[in-house]
Amino acid sequence: MTTMAQFNRNRRFFLKNLGLGAAAMAASGMAARSGEAAGRNGKPNFVFILIDDMGWPDPACYGHSFHETPHIDKLAGQGMKFTDAYAACPVCSPTRASIMSGQYPARLGLTDFIPGHWRPYEKLRVPINRQQNLPLEALTIAEALKPAGYTTGVFGKWHLGGQTHFPDKQGFDDWMVTSGAHFNFRTFPKMDIQKDDYMADVLTTKCEQFIEANQNNPFCVFLTHYAVHIPLQARQALIKKYEEKSKPAAGVNNPVYAAMVEHVDSSVGRVLQKLSDCNLDRNTVVVFFSDNGGLRQIYTGDGPIVSTNDPLRNEKGTLYEGGIRVPLIVRWPGNIEAGAVCREPVSSVDFYPTFLDIAQIKKQAGAILDGESLTPLLRQDGSLKRDAIFWHYPHYHHSAPAGAIRLGDYKLIEFYDDSHIELYNLRDDIGETRNLAQSMPDRAIALRDRLAEWRKSVNAQMPAMNPDYDPSRAHEWGKHPDR
Repeated sequence: MTTMAQFNRNRRFFLKNLGLGAAAMAASGMAARSGEAAGRNGKPNFVFILIDDMGWPDPACYGHSFHETPHIDKLAGQGMKFTDAYAACPVCSPTRASIMSGQYPARLGLTDFIPGHWRPYEKLRVPINRQQNLPLEALTIAEALKPAGYTTGVFGKWHLGGQTHFPDKQGFDDWMVTSGAHFNFRTFPKMDIQKDDYMADVLTTKCEQFIEANQNNPFCVFLTHYAVHIPLQARQALIKKYEEKSKPAAGVNNPVYAAMVEHVDSSVGRVLQKLSDCNLDRNTVVVFFSDNGGLRQIYTGDGPIVSTNDPLRNEKGTLYEGGIRVPLIVRWPGNIEAGAVCREPVSSVDFYPTFLDIAQIKKQAGAILDGESLTPLLRQDGSLKRDAIFWHYPHYHHSAPAGAIRLGDYKLIEFYDDSHIELYNLRDDIGETRNLAQSMPDRAIALRDRLAEWRKSVNAQMPAMNPDYDPSRAHEWGKHPDR
């Protein structure tokens, strides 16, 4: 229930954003109150813009001095920017599954991208995803919203299973799945793609069409970009712009990657403009998020370094901050103060219960949701009940199989190949440069035990010793058994 204090605060934010002063606030009276009541009582829409492989520092509003992201920055200025938001996994499929299901990847048994990496001669034999898809028995966020009258759509990268597990089998009314590169890509259902079509542009058009077609009904749409994932491809004119732009003295400032970031930013601008054109701004929750941390180097070990996650350590495929901490911006007019910043740790498992809470939908009886509604943080009128968030990534990628827990400012990583642990105080050491496990043994042991308890509670699959272990060939990648 909205208190009178909350009502007055929301009205002030609304009028302030319109540029009205105190006199206009007083004069707005019952008209403003009536309008806000209507907004509260109507079902809100949801627009979820999911970026692939965008690092935490990539948008300008997160500190990048070379990339140009005016629309993402504007979104942050109109909503809430999260400084400590996390993907539930350092690779795509598990995080996407966590968004759709509200459950940790370890509980789903989907802990690697589909089908996953495979090193046949490494020290550990890593687990295979229990199912190489998002299980059909998992009640998706789309299926949870539909009984309340929502029309649902998803356009772009899916990576949660093949045709028997496509979005239409998971509660989505309108959908299109893409594959291939950023140019000359493929879609299912098939549509005519021209040689010069850029995937981000096509997906944005589909999202715009969905919004316009459903503007008179409550809707939830996911725009799931393949950008900024490799291969590095962008329109030549935009690449040229960044080739000619003066580069900062420090950092990795790749013109093609920068152009891809701007393509994504342009998409955000188009979606926001479509909402404005349809007069849906005030009754639509907009979420901007990345599925994992940024990729630094193409073809790890011998490819070009195209980006950086500094000041964060490492990259996607690891449980260091560079692999899991991601940009998150949420705009919800009348409920979120413009320009707000939240430093509370949150996870991709939280979106599902947040959407249910905002839409005033009770979760299905017996349903397990590992996340928690973020509405107290969004409205700045409360806090979360949990004290910790967890990760389980028992696979080789850019690091060894590991698990992690963050409780308050402290984060512990446990590596499964040799059982060593690393403890960091992220408030004082965001770059994870000082391992405190030896100097704070009691805290390290307590967090390791808590992580083990959590793994047991979600029935996490663990790696085992590999009978084919060959140190001389451990680095070799092999064909995954499920390929």
